[in-house]
Amino acid sequence: MSACPFCQIVSGTVPANIVFQDSETMAFLDHRPLFPGHCLLIPRQHIETLEDLPAELLTRLAANARLLAMAIERGLGAQGALVAINDRVSQSVPHLHIHVVPRTKGDGLKGFFWPRQKYRGPDHMEEVREALARAFAELRSDSA
Repeated sequence: MSACPFCQIVSGTVPANIVFQDSETMAFLDHRPLFPGHCLLIPRQHIETLEDLPAELLTRLAANARLLAMAIERGLGAQGALVAINDRVSQSVPHLHIHVVPRTKGDGLKGFFWPRQKYRGPDHMEEVREALARAFAELRSDSA
């Protein structure tokens, strides 16, 4: 995947400010940060979406996201971290990446980055809940 900018970072052909790396993952500073310390955590292997992520890599990626969030607090004095994945829609680079962003009360980042939409009412909320529960159960049985 030589056209993928993150694969180019992994291969060393494009420089990056690497925070840490292991045999399966890599974290580096985002070149367009929300705040200084905003990191991107990626699998070293080219994986485009969360759905494509092998289950055996999920544990390592989640564990390293946790450590990175803790390092942001300890190393930068942040009060917390925003940990987020854009999957397909708004995914600026088609290589799975987790944003880990330092947060401090009053930093100006307001909730989520998009407007909230209300349910049409309790019946609509229940329809959505049922559809998600049904799909989740089907996916869970498919993977068993």
